[in-house]
Amino acid sequence: MKMTNRNWMVLYTRSRWEKKVDKLLSDQNIASFCPLVKTNRQWVDRVKMVELPLFNSYLFVNATPTELNKAIQTNGVLTYISHCGKPAVIKDVEIERIREIVNNYTNIETVPWNDINIGDNVEVKDGLLANHRGEIQQIHGRSVLMVIENMNCALTVKIDQKNLTRSAVTTA
Repeated sequence: MKMTNRNWMVLYTRSRWEKKVDKLLSDQNIASFCPLVKTNRQWVDRVKMVELPLFNSYLFVNATPTELNKAIQTNGVLTYISHCGKPAVIKDVEIERIREIVNNYTNIETVPWNDINIGDNVEVKDGLLANHRGEIQQIHGRSVLMVIENMNCALTVKIDQKNLTRSAVTTA
């Protein structure tokens, strides 16, 4: 990290504090970027358009090392993301790419990598098919297509990845 230049770095915040921290940093004249996506939320009595952070508990800050230290002391900031013991620097083109995506596309979501791959044997943790095992055939964002082979037929289902866990391969 260059000592006098500003670099884009990533701050890790308290859960659901991304927009608050962005505002607090702005009040301190520290340049920050919290990518927001518009989404519809359903309540019992209405549907409302809300802006939610694209990255949960993360936001970007364009700062010098001194400003980074000041930003870390801001209420709601837990730490900065580091690589090899130094603040991880994000290239300007990557920040611009994120800005462009957020400005030009709808229905954007981040999908966490779950260590589940095509061909893996998994077990369903929750729902109607809890405790059934199967093999991953396709991965579509957060959903997977898997084949369950224990009902004298192959049943193909689409399940949210969060409801799956790797299962040990058992030999009969």
